[in-house]
Amino acid sequence: MPEGPELHMASSFVNRVCCGLVFSGSVEKSAVSKNMEVPFQCDAYIISAQSRGKEVKLTLTPVKQEDGSPSATDGEAGSPGPLDITFRFGMSGSFQLAAVEEIPKHAHLRFLTSGCPRQVLCFVDPRRFGSWAVNGSWQPDRGPCVLLEYEMFRQNVLSHLSDNAFNKPICEVLLNQRYFNGIGNYLRAEILHRLKVPPFERARTVLEASLHKEPTAELTLSKKVKVKLENPDILELCHLLPMEVINLGGKGYNSDRTDGSSAFAAWLRCYDVSGMQTLRDANGRTIWFQDPERPKPSLRGKQNWRRIKSPRWQPRVSQPRRGRGKWSSKGLMLCQRMVLRGMPRTLRQRLGSRRTRGRSKPRKPGEDRSAIGGNQGQSHCLCRRILQNLEDGRLGR
Repeated sequence: MPEGPELHMASSFVNRVCCGLVFSGSVEKSAVSKNMEVPFQCDAYIISAQSRGKEVKLTLTPVKQEDGSPSATDGEAGSPGPLDITFRFGMSGSFQLAAVEEIPKHAHLRFLTSGCPRQVLCFVDPRRFGSWAVNGSWQPDRGPCVLLEYEMFRQNVLSHLSDNAFNKPICEVLLNQRYFNGIGNYLRAEILHRLKVPPFERARTVLEASLHKEPTAELTLSKKVKVKLENPDILELCHLLPMEVINLGGKGYNSDRTDGSSAFAAWLRCYDVSGMQTLRDANGRTIWFQDPERPKPSLRGKQNWRRIKSPRWQPRVSQPRRGRGKWSSKGLMLCQRMVLRGMPRTLRQRLGSRRTRGRSKPRKPGEDRSAIGGNQGQSHCLCRRILQNLEDGRLGR
């Protein structure tokens, strides 16, 4: 799922490839997309992008044509204005620039250039969880960006530690975009793993260490940076690790990470790494962590828990008490139940159904137990033969 670093790289990608390009015409939407239409028509406009947390905003700005006349829009013809479109990438959103003849399959929003050969900037979303809003601003319920607004982000978290949201485990709070805008699943796993913080520790307990951290106002800027890099707290890692992902480089933005995937895989220490355990939090999201008390899976990215087959059960029967040459009726019933559970299924079906195994019919007054007919009488006789062989030493215990 694209997180803060991916959306920041997406905005950088749009600004880089759209530099010098002029777009024209209307904005096309695919027929299968359920998002809103973009009511924008312009003869000439440019596109710029900026990111904040898990959102990207495209700004369509009309420009003057070659003859010096302003471009016409669907709004006021004499005074065209810019249009903002806010994107949220969902699970698989990305931007791609392609030729008109090679439009990607899942391009749900398209911006066409006016030059020749014509190109198209596409919002590609194979899983269709992404969305966009016309004339939309940043969502008000999202906090400051962990990448571009670090000081505001830190102050926002530390000033709200008394909220009920911080009673939850730290692994769930790190995905709360009201406080950690831009942190996603792989970033939370890496942050907690590098600090060796248990994922289900209470969030307030973990974050209070950042609240009582010694002030460094008297230090110079270089010394502050050195202290931050050598001994970062959890809030500082929320800023440093996304910056490390951005600095990994690569050729443009690609949600599949086909470019530079080896560098990103080498950077990961916990998420989707062999030897780590996975659990689901209260929201159903998978959390990756390291627990030395549990066995380690041998496959990358998947748990390899298998049911270990126990050795075939053998009935272990204690010797009868002295002075008693026969087994009691209660002991015989218990042995019958244990034998039926341990024997093969085919033999168990011959002796009695699963619904009645281990049960005995009530004894009628004056009735002998050996006279019980049907399957239960056969199972009693079998138990007696097994017990007799155990006493004689013919069977192993």
